Amino acid sequence: MVNLADVRVGKITHYYDKIGVAVIELEGALSDKDSIRISGHGNEFTQPVSSMQIEHENIEKAKKGDAIGLKVDQPVKEGDEVFKVSA
Repeated sequence: MVNLADVRVGKITHYYDKIGVAVIELEGALSDKDSIRISGHGNEFTQPVSSMQIEHENIEKAKKGDAIGLKVDQPVKEGDEVFKVSA
């Protein structure tokens, strides 16, 4: 369900199914304290941001324009949208 307060922060550009990691091109800031909702291709789920990396380095915050690797709880597809979930 879409919450109007949720803010789109990026989209999935690649998914590594063997390791369960999505590459997200960010359109807004994201931190390891946020929760996100991934939506697209008939699938939608919410999860906390747990493991976030840039160039194989763990990071706590990412900014607009960054491409991050993020461990995801379910398979995703290229083009799926990523929203920051408001509390």
